[in-house]
Amino acid sequence: MAVSTTFSAAKLEPLLLNCSSSTSSSRPSFTAFPRRTLLQRGLIRCDAQPSDASVASMLNNATSLSPLQQLKTFAADRYTKERSSIVVIGLSVHTAPVEMREKLAIPEAEWPRAISELCSLNHIEEAAVLSTCNRMEIYVLALSQHRGVKEVVEWMSKTSSVPVSELIQHQFLLHNKDATQHLFEVSAGLDSLVLGEGQILSQVKQVVKVGQGVNGFGRNISGLFKHAITVGKRVRTETNIASGAVSVSSAAVELAFMKLPESSHDNARMLVIGAGKMGKLVIKHLVAKGCKKMVVVNRTEERVAAIREELKDIEIIYKPLSEMLTCATEADIVFTSTASENPLFLKDHVKNLPPASQDVGGRRFFIDISVPRNVGSCVSDLESVRVFNVDDLKEVVAANKEDRLRKAMEAQAIIAEESKQFEAWRDSLETVPTIKKLRAYAERIRLAELEKCLGKMGDDIPKKTRRAVDDLSRGIVNKLLHGPMQHLRCDGNDSRTLSETLENMHALNRMFNLETEISVLEQKVRAKVEQNQK
Repeated sequence: MAVSTTFSAAKLEPLLLNCSSSTSSSRPSFTAFPRRTLLQRGLIRCDAQPSDASVASMLNNATSLSPLQQLKTFAADRYTKERSSIVVIGLSVHTAPVEMREKLAIPEAEWPRAISELCSLNHIEEAAVLSTCNRMEIYVLALSQHRGVKEVVEWMSKTSSVPVSELIQHQFLLHNKDATQHLFEVSAGLDSLVLGEGQILSQVKQVVKVGQGVNGFGRNISGLFKHAITVGKRVRTETNIASGAVSVSSAAVELAFMKLPESSHDNARMLVIGAGKMGKLVIKHLVAKGCKKMVVVNRTEERVAAIREELKDIEIIYKPLSEMLTCATEADIVFTSTASENPLFLKDHVKNLPPASQDVGGRRFFIDISVPRNVGSCVSDLESVRVFNVDDLKEVVAANKEDRLRKAMEAQAIIAEESKQFEAWRDSLETVPTIKKLRAYAERIRLAELEKCLGKMGDDIPKKTRRAVDDLSRGIVNKLLHGPMQHLRCDGNDSRTLSETLENMHALNRMFNLETEISVLEQKVRAKVEQNQK
């Protein structure tokens, strides 16, 4: 039984159309959010929807209020009842062809800029970008889930020049627990084209490395990605899921040897273009297949020399990028893995190349594992060549299905456990706004009473006395708040303690009427709107 890694993407069209038909200040209705069903690896997950009973209750309560009261209540609920949401909006090899993914791909050097631009949106507070050859996913902490999604999708459309109507046909949308589980599955290699491949964990680590010090890569999103790294390591250690599984680079080599006549495996002429991480892995996997000689084209010789030093028994011939076409004429298999944003091979470049050797059937193989692609799609029109890209690697993922299924099931149990721990940590952060509001409430009372006291003492109070009275009032407030604050803090590891903490939070909100104040979320949104209007 195979482990299916495909899933039906959530269609954003109803949401986007609903949002676009309203003014920028209106909020999409609850039902505008699509019900998402994930038939992923045999698991069904869906967004929570209100039951008929709860809807009826809401309507009955609403009819007992005047229209003005209803408006005020629902406006307040927009932020006081809606917790900031972790949302992932993206597309992957499962939902979009490579032609679409390469349009949205964001180079690693541009991730900080992308985070900054995303966090300048009115309803986005934190952000991260995970852009690889197989996926382009944007993770955000949205102050308003519906408006935040709309803003991010419009930003993606603007930066990629892909119309929203086209984007939503290929995008998927997950939030909160589903978003957390998705990233954990990605980090563990369960969502990869090649189940259990290890390269994605390095790419998740790179998101954290690039995000360090970038405004907008905040506590929630950075915490999510750091926890995802822990999950990825734990899954690989405890399930050994990486054994027998291969990276994209390894799959590319496997594909080449699957397509080659078996008699040509020992003498096929290999050319690798690009000596970065992917190119180096291609070289290593070629060596593992018994290849003793290959040509490597790269912009500089430094990386090639380092690889040659590491693989001393292998003949690795370096050629500069300027000799790429000449090298291609003498190769049967051409692997491309560079970061070039423009194709290296177009139809005009390839059509005049001499045929490949008869040992491989006279047709030259281009195996392009780059996104954006290094080999133009027009090249595949030529009869003298065969072109494969990352989407064609699905053909390789066909071995050890039962073993991989067992390991994937074990990995899912780990992910479920780690997801609960992460959600508990996030729940523990829910008390932070109450802590801030309670301190602000106490501080207002302290200042008001201090002003009354100092007024009664006259204008000629020595500075030392004024400072002593001020310190006294602060000390009293801090001592009174110490107990409640201790009961609002927990590390989130103990579910009982966390449950009690949240009960204490709700009790304090009721006792001090803290819920009637402007919520922290609304304050943040107002501040961002005002800043963007300057």
